Amino acid sequence: MLRPFPAEHTTVWGESSMMLWPTVTLIGFLVLTALVIAMGTRSTARYEAERAEVTSGRRHSAAEPVGATAAA
Repeated sequence: MLRPFPAEHTTVWGESSMMLWPTVTLIGFLVLTALVIAMGTRSTARYEAERAEVTSGRRHSAAEPVGATAAA
């Protein structure tokens, strides 16, 4: 009885197992990348809103006199 060479003998489970982990790794990488992008976008939007609020608040305040001296 001839035995097949180990390199020639593949099972269906072995082939699907070889593709399972790279697929899981790729999906995990894409999910984590999307999470980082979502968190960065939210943080940037909050920063821009706070910056716009501070900037617009200073424009509407009363102007301070420059070079004015108080009469004593």
